[in-house]
Amino acid sequence: MLSEAGRNALALAELSPAGRQYVDTALRRIDELSAEIEPLRAQLVNFARRQQGCQALQRHYGIGWLCAAIIWAEIGDARRFRSSDQLVRFAGLDITVYSSDSKRSPGHLSRQGSPELRWAAFEAARCAARRGSPDYAYYRKLAAKRDGHNGKNPTLAVERKILRRCFHTLRDLGDAALALPDTRPQQEVAA
Repeated sequence: MLSEAGRNALALAELSPAGRQYVDTALRRIDELSAEIEPLRAQLVNFARRQQGCQALQRHYGIGWLCAAIIWAEIGDARRFRSSDQLVRFAGLDITVYSSDSKRSPGHLSRQGSPELRWAAFEAARCAARRGSPDYAYYRKLAAKRDGHNGKNPTLAVERKILRRCFHTLRDLGDAALALPDTRPQQEVAA
């Protein structure tokens, strides 16, 4: 919908007058929201480029400036978690198990955490499918098992791995990971 090819395909689609009105209205709303979102995205990226914790997170493969800002904001002080497993649980990426007496149903994702943190981890984990990724071999191994219906979802497994790395990165930075960047214009800082 956001690409020129997508817009052209919609323009050529045979729709009823009501359908055409619905699509045109939706496209106008997308354009209006995009105009509001872009300055916010630019602010977040600018912040992430100056904040030490975000800079450290961005060094992990698959984590760009926007994902770094979201992960940093959602995790906060990583030292509040005793372990990286707690962060995975906090994000809602842990497996829950329901058991009653002798019956035990298979686990599912708890999703009882920050949807923004899950989204950012997912976006970063999708990069593991690329050949240049340090997690590529791990991803392929899990994907091969999944084809045999015995393995985990490979992207989900990499999401957990990335969050664990983020935990250790931010925890090791300590107070520096939380420090806000100087927001004064460069001229004032130099004076």
